[in-house]
Parts: sequence; C-alpha cells; structure tokens
Amino acid sequence: MRLEKEKRKTLVLDMDETLIHSKLQEDPDSPAPLRINVPFEDADCIYYVYDRPHVFDFLATVAQWYDLVIFTASISDYADPVIDWLENSVRARYPTIEPVIKSRFYRQHCTYYNGIYTKDLTQIEYDLRDVALLDNSEFSFLINPENAIPIRSWTHDDDQDPALLDLLAFLNALSHVEDVRSVLGLRLNHPLSATTWKET
Repeated sequence: MRLEKEKRKTLVLDMDETLIHSKLQEDPDSPAPLRINVPFEDADCIYYVYDRPHVFDFLATVAQWYDLVIFTASISDYADPVIDWLENSVRARYPTIEPVIKSRFYRQHCTYYNGIYTKDLTQIEYDLRDVALLDNSEFSFLINPENAIPIRSWTHDDDQDPALLDLLAFLNALSHVEDVRSVLGLRLNHPLSATTWKET
C-alpha cells in the first residue's frame, strides 16, 4: 500500500522588522548591505536595508519544510527589491537550493480596518489548517489569530539577535501537525512570546 505524501504547509512571513529593517539614513558605523530607490512624488526615497541576524540560514532551513510566502504591508516598488535580495542571498549561500519564496503579497492585498493594515490568510490558503503567519505586529493577526506566530520586532538594534534561530525547532515540529491552529491557538488563552518556543 502506498502512503500518501504529507502535504506541505505554508509559512507566511512578514518582511519589515521580522526579516529585515530599513532606514532612511544609513548607520555610519554599519554600512547597509542593500540600498534601494523608491519613487515618491517628484523624488526618490533611498532606503538602507539591513538583514536580521541569521535570516538567510533561517529561510534556507524553513524552505525545506514549508512553502514560503512574503506578505508585507509595504508597496511592491519597495518590497520587490528587498525580496529579490533575500532570495538571491539565500541561493548564493546555498547554490543547490530551489527558489525559496513561492509568492508575494503586498499592501493592496491587506485588509484596511480602522486605520491599520491586517492580513487575511485565506487569500493565500483557503484551508487555514495548513497556514501560519510569522509577524512582529499583532495587528496583522486580527483576522486569523489562531494562525499567528508572533516574533519580537527587530530594528537593527541587536546584531546578535537569536529570534529566528530560536523558532526553528518549533517550526519543524509545527510542519507535521494536522492543524496548526491546534497549537497556535493556545496562545489566545495563554499568551506566549516567540522566545518561549525556544528549544531548551
């Protein structure tokens, strides 16, 4: 009897303050690895983009377990160069890896509610048993709170930040559960920070 192959789940990733941080002024003590120009009215805004510690290893690892999707509240003119850079940086470090980011969602895909942008995960995967959202903003979880994986914001303030690595053991285990909400929903009654999921 042939066993049915386990369906890969989808891990949706926020971008700013989750995977990267960008500034309008470069840190003189820390040159930015990426600079992008974003048209704004009659001029360009220059963003200096910094990668969160361990982000490339994190993406390469979780891509083995999940289909990865970027869902950002930023516009595509800003987000696409950042996502391309993340993708290319991962593949430069891991030449044999397949494309990492499977799809991209931007500000126009967000749900605007009471002055904030939230994220409806049914746009990505109708069956919410198989999708989780890693995000630093609690507002992003308003529509699908049982699919939330919170992570503390990173603003280029800690060059040893371990938060992404701390999640790997948890995400590996989560990829095998039947319904991610059976695990992630527990935080609604017992609030947990991402750091409490660190393997001890």
